[in-house]
Amino acid sequence: MTRRSAPVILAETERNRLEQWMRAGSTPQQVVLHAMIIAAAAQGRSDRAIAAALGIQRRTAALWRQRVNEQGIGCVWEVAPGRGRKPRYGPTKVKRWIEATLRSRPKGSTHWSTRSLACAQGVSKSTIHRLWQDHQLKPHLNKTFKLSRDPLFLEKLTDVVGVYLTPPQNAVVLCVDEKSQIQALDRTQPGLPLKPGRCGTYTHDYVRHGTTTLFAALHVLEGRVIGECYSRHRHDEFLRFLRRLDSEFPGKRALHLILDNYGTHKHPRVCQWLSRHPRFVLHFIPTSSSWLNLVERWFEELTQKAVRRGTFHSVRDLLCAIRAFLDAWNDNPRPFVWTASVDRILAKIARCRERLEQVQPGCTRVTQRKKIPANRRTSSCHPPILPAPRL
Repeated sequence: MTRRSAPVILAETERNRLEQWMRAGSTPQQVVLHAMIIAAAAQGRSDRAIAAALGIQRRTAALWRQRVNEQGIGCVWEVAPGRGRKPRYGPTKVKRWIEATLRSRPKGSTHWSTRSLACAQGVSKSTIHRLWQDHQLKPHLNKTFKLSRDPLFLEKLTDVVGVYLTPPQNAVVLCVDEKSQIQALDRTQPGLPLKPGRCGTYTHDYVRHGTTTLFAALHVLEGRVIGECYSRHRHDEFLRFLRRLDSEFPGKRALHLILDNYGTHKHPRVCQWLSRHPRFVLHFIPTSSSWLNLVERWFEELTQKAVRRGTFHSVRDLLCAIRAFLDAWNDNPRPFVWTASVDRILAKIARCRERLEQVQPGCTRVTQRKKIPANRRTSSCHPPILPAPRL
């Protein structure tokens, strides 16, 4: 009696997904074979015909027909224990190579490359490359980072995050900062345009025609940005920008400003102006914590999409580009949503502090404030930081 194969019924989305897996160059060939078996079974072909076409045994086709009916198409990625090619190098050697990557440095260099480590360990560069991929090791990459040592870090962090997650009622929350020294750079030669297979280019050298400073305030709820460019970066310009914000939001609604600890924000004239305008409430972020100010994220958008690739023959051209980007952003504003809680941030900082103390004991010690003589003390516009509930 002829044995009939169980039918395999797939939705259109599942068929398309199988096609993507089979065509992708990064898909393992073992997975591609499993996907081809299932695709042929979905077309109504028998196990014997599939085995003959793909050069496999009939029971292999029957096995994957049964698995896909029971588990779905995701089973093609599952590899049974003990199957596949056995590893050439044991765990002892792999651990030694990982330790060499993390704990040592090549002579005269700051980090390993695949070829230098392969030469030192007596293996091929492809072996080291696969090892780094499997363990998410990227010695060639580096990022800037600094842990805040502000003595009032917890109080300021709780205050600012509390404003983000639970904004005050009947008030406007603005993230204020300055992007100083924006350069009007004119490239010495025109760059090559973008085309298939090649990215756009620009020359490494340039002629600088001047700079400008952008004062910006990000409306946290709406995503709208109020910006003004000035030639200098002093408390006088900051006062002019505060007056612009005062006219931009008429009425008596409170304006909560999140800003950093730059000296212009605490100048005596600024403090006097703020004392005459009590609806301005300042929330200072901790030192070395610009990541806590959402307007910095908008500055990154401006840099990547309007400034970095631009060619400016004068400061006026730069100002026009900044204004054009600002107008386009405000036509369709997209607010940045803060989601991190105080507990999550403190947990990350605790892990970072613990690791830094292992590298250099005492490097995360809180900075002590310098005592200011009584005859040099000035009035401060720094608002009192009230203890807020943990979020």
